[in-house]
Amino acid sequence: MNEAQRRPKVGLLGIMQELYDEMLPGITERQGAYAQSVADQLSDVAEVVFIRPARNRDDIEVICRELIAADVDGVMIVMLTYGPALRSVRALIELPVPLLLANIQPERSITPAWDMADLTYNQGIHGAQDQANAILRAGIPFSVITSDWRSPEFAAAFEDWARAARTVTALRGARIALLGYPMNGMGDIRYEAPAMLRRLGPTVMSEDLGALVARLEGVSDADVEAVLERHRSEFEVADDLPRERHAYAARLELAIRAMLSDGGYAGFSFHFDSIGGDGRFEQLPLLAASDVMADGYAFSAEGDTNTAVLMCAAQSLIGDAHFSEMYAMDWELDSVLISHMGEGNWKIARRDRPVRLIDRPLGIGRLENPPTPVFSAVPGVATTAALVPIEGELYRLVVGRGEVLDTPELPKVEMHYFHFRPDRGMQTFMDDWLRLGAPHHFVTNLGDHVRRWRRLAELLDIDYVEI
Repeated sequence: MNEAQRRPKVGLLGIMQELYDEMLPGITERQGAYAQSVADQLSDVAEVVFIRPARNRDDIEVICRELIAADVDGVMIVMLTYGPALRSVRALIELPVPLLLANIQPERSITPAWDMADLTYNQGIHGAQDQANAILRAGIPFSVITSDWRSPEFAAAFEDWARAARTVTALRGARIALLGYPMNGMGDIRYEAPAMLRRLGPTVMSEDLGALVARLEGVSDADVEAVLERHRSEFEVADDLPRERHAYAARLELAIRAMLSDGGYAGFSFHFDSIGGDGRFEQLPLLAASDVMADGYAFSAEGDTNTAVLMCAAQSLIGDAHFSEMYAMDWELDSVLISHMGEGNWKIARRDRPVRLIDRPLGIGRLENPPTPVFSAVPGVATTAALVPIEGELYRLVVGRGEVLDTPELPKVEMHYFHFRPDRGMQTFMDDWLRLGAPHHFVTNLGDHVRRWRRLAELLDIDYVEI
């Protein structure tokens, strides 16, 4: 199961105080049942773990430890009544997972039937204000959702947050493999490794190409044949694609998959000159990169581990993430052409045209023709995201929304491609993209996902700009 398929797991920290047990006997059980109802209500979008109400500092600290032991991706605070916020600060400072303050209450409406007990049952907003102030002053990044807990809007907002929390947790344990070295002279892919580790979480590991060669040589013919058979079912394989080239691409894919699996990697990146200059490879692994992206791994070209990290986030946050680059502008269509030299996630391909696997002449890398998947994306709403390393731990996430256009095929283009028309218009979009320092590599996902990206930036405590 890839990260996008795993349901988020969120702990529910329900806070109240002992004072109210003396005033209203049974209130702890009543509000505990309410908290469990909230957890059950959200079960379609996440696994929500509620243990018991926390009525004092010891309760809060013990329950937080129990939730972390349960391997939750994040913790949602629900004020079951008012509870003094300073009781929770130490436990929240020590939480290693993202935090959400859900400003909700049991009842939707205040009616003439309410008495003082009803006011007490529904006074979570009082505690939420105290909690938010304490969390802010403690310097802890957190999110807030104010909503009716039974509404579809609350479930949708919570799902966005839960996926962002799961993504933050995944990034903190993620490893990205770098084959060779980054492209010399390419400035927008550079970063500071310790700063990335502190702010975003992933570790970049340089992999020895010799070890990949050894894996390549150890791949069995039977395993290669199985990959070829899978490709014949997934793609329209060109008649002029030599079987030996296709077989080598399959062998290289299996070697890379073994490297990813054995190393516990979430993704990888390579620079074509590293592969081409090594002298032991016959092709660039364009097909391998495309296939592993389709399986939920991250990928970025030219040794761009910044975008590989963002791809890792997109695969967890949304799924079916596509490594992207802008190639040219079209003023007639008010669009930019999105493409790259052959590495693309064919899971986003439109269904009314086959994904073609061609014998691709490619001088880059000075190797033989790499088998390359050619496709266009499904027309409709799409979201772009780019990670901008500015200095040290200062990162910016630039997100844009637009439309993949339904355009005719470009028969002479030997790589994946599609036109993206930004909602704000191509010229304004490009002016902002460049002004904000967004790099030439980025991520595209089909659909509208700006809310999830916004939540992720909030939890990572990085600058967020939507264009």
